[in-house]
Amino acid sequence: MALNQIRSWIIAYDIASPRRLRRVHRSLREHAVPVQYSVFAARCSAAKLGSIRMCVAKLIAKREDDVRFYPVPQPACLFVYGKKALPEGLQLLDGDASIPLVPSPSDFGITCHFDAHPNE
Repeated sequence: MALNQIRSWIIAYDIASPRRLRRVHRSLREHAVPVQYSVFAARCSAAKLGSIRMCVAKLIAKREDDVRFYPVPQPACLFVYGKKALPEGLQLLDGDASIPLVPSPSDFGITCHFDAHPNE
């Protein structure tokens, strides 16, 4: 991936210390949008992702904590079960680029399926 090519990322973490957890959460909020308790969505270049990774690496205890960065394929397909925590159409903005966090089927070729009651 070129350093300036923009792509979507999911960042998930499991931090053992409450103090480090707060620091990592605050740091990631500067660069990404929280979508669940320990999950963030970001849309950025490889260069920006590298700086986010370096920042997070300085905050964690490598033997106790776990932080993962997953690339989101394009086109993405999102399945949501249960309560939607974010309002319809909310987008993560990074300059002129954006990624819908609760996309409609027409947004960027993303197919989105919601099922609030999968067992009914």
